[in-house]
Amino acid sequence: MIDLRLLREDPELIRASQRLRGESTDVVDALLRADEERRAATQRFESVRAEQKSIGKEVAKASGDERAALLARTKELAQAVKAAEAAAGEAEQALRRAHLAVPNVVEEGAPAGGEDDFTVLREVGTIPEIANPKDHLEIGEALGAIDTERGAKVSGSRFYFLTGVGALLQLGMLQLAIQQAVEHGFIPSITPTLVRPESMEGTGFLGAHASEIYRLEADDLYLVGTSEVALAAYHSNEIIDLSNGAERFAGWSTCYRREAGSHGKDVRGILRVHQFDKVEMFSFCKPEDALTEHQRLLAMEEEMLAKVEIPYRVIDVAAGDLGTSAARKYDCEAWVPSQGRYREVTSTSNCTTFQARRLNIRYRDADGKPQTAATLNGTLATTRWLIPILENHQQPDGSVRVPKALQPFLGGRDVLEPTR
Repeated sequence: MIDLRLLREDPELIRASQRLRGESTDVVDALLRADEERRAATQRFESVRAEQKSIGKEVAKASGDERAALLARTKELAQAVKAAEAAAGEAEQALRRAHLAVPNVVEEGAPAGGEDDFTVLREVGTIPEIANPKDHLEIGEALGAIDTERGAKVSGSRFYFLTGVGALLQLGMLQLAIQQAVEHGFIPSITPTLVRPESMEGTGFLGAHASEIYRLEADDLYLVGTSEVALAAYHSNEIIDLSNGAERFAGWSTCYRREAGSHGKDVRGILRVHQFDKVEMFSFCKPEDALTEHQRLLAMEEEMLAKVEIPYRVIDVAAGDLGTSAARKYDCEAWVPSQGRYREVTSTSNCTTFQARRLNIRYRDADGKPQTAATLNGTLATTRWLIPILENHQQPDGSVRVPKALQPFLGGRDVLEPTR
């Protein structure tokens, strides 16, 4: 949630953020009204309750007609207090609904516009010259690494098996990511993949992204689409110690996405699937350190991409494509030879205090006063990376060169040979 003090002091800033996102400013005005109505309802309740307490003291001292009049007034006030308390509760709930409807305030400098209005910050690496490149599925099937036919037979469309060197490649890549994270001071974590509604809502995934989420209705639990959800909720309703700097986690989890609304898009292979594995970075820090921490996470992603030796570009995502929680987001897009284009493989977001305010995550400032923390997240490796790894390292004879950093995880092999 956004800071209500900021809303009261500078509502135009929030409206400008909405316009950058290409969204209506009506939600800002609705939140302003709800805030005013909640404060008015609370004041009414407190005023009537104060009168009730005051008269209660007078009754003890009064006698005769005065006492009878005071008792009559006490009964009236009891009903008034009950009604005012109910009205204040309803106003509080209305405020929360309005508050949850407003996305994070876009960071200054983020490009305006939608999905196609990103800014390319840099291109890294040399795009390989491959005559008639095969796509990752053809390569993976020849290596005995990817089996989408049996995945569909067992579980339906957009499921797959990773077998043989495919499984080893993924496990090696994720282990490499965890190793790098630990070297940089991150706490390795294997996180729950089922979470409560308040955890999902707290991270902002039950708004515009609700259609992407699998829900187990019988248990009122959600399957996560990223370990960001569990890691963000890890410190919910806590005051954490940030006196020595940011607290950083690297979460390994299986992730699930319904891919609602993407029928017919990227159906071949493992680009857009319902289940995948990922190592996700997550940081809790002081708000004034969030910009620097964001650059740290981006540098971590680029370090991993360099290790698997694939060309990529970094883009500054436009405001309309940020999602509910992010104030700024950078994506790394790897070159995919079979498509002749870059495709997203990592994303890192600065969520400022938006998630922490929802989840009630605080720290103590230099004066010992509790303040809302900032949260950030970033992809360090995921199943989708197998696509550019296989395609960029393919060779004319159908074999695939193994990046040096991954060779120890494949028994020292530097080349993968087709099995069929």
